[in-house]
Amino acid sequence: MSSENHAPASATTVDLETRIRRKLLGQGFMHLIGAEMTIITPGRIEVELTLENQHLQQRGFAHGGLIATLADLVAGFAAVTLVPDNFGVVTSDLKISYLHPGVGRQLRAIGWVLKPGRRLHFCEAEVWCDDLMIAKASATMAVIEPV
Repeated sequence: MSSENHAPASATTVDLETRIRRKLLGQGFMHLIGAEMTIITPGRIEVELTLENQHLQQRGFAHGGLIATLADLVAGFAAVTLVPDNFGVVTSDLKISYLHPGVGRQLRAIGWVLKPGRRLHFCEAEVWCDDLMIAKASATMAVIEPV
């Protein structure tokens, strides 16, 4: 067992949050769309985004690509929380079901790891618009080892 497992929960959470926030500096697309990571815990991530005109499609709904992006982002970073700092994670597979149009003020995406593995992490995500779940996704994340 690593010493990280024996650290107080608050210290481990702070270390994890610092590590993930450092990795977020390279996430230009996330910053471009205005998403903000609000919760970072081992195997679980939440992101929020205030809907603005540039996020909408022609009927005034949150664009499906935006919703898929948020699902991919939270599933992927949920997986990142469970791999060593020098490892990476990329999306191998993403399947999303749109349940309702995204009409409202705020999007919230929640992603978690169902089953971590040495090479693949199986994840799920939900995207909510205000108080309504508008999409559900499942994703497979491939672990990239350092070279």
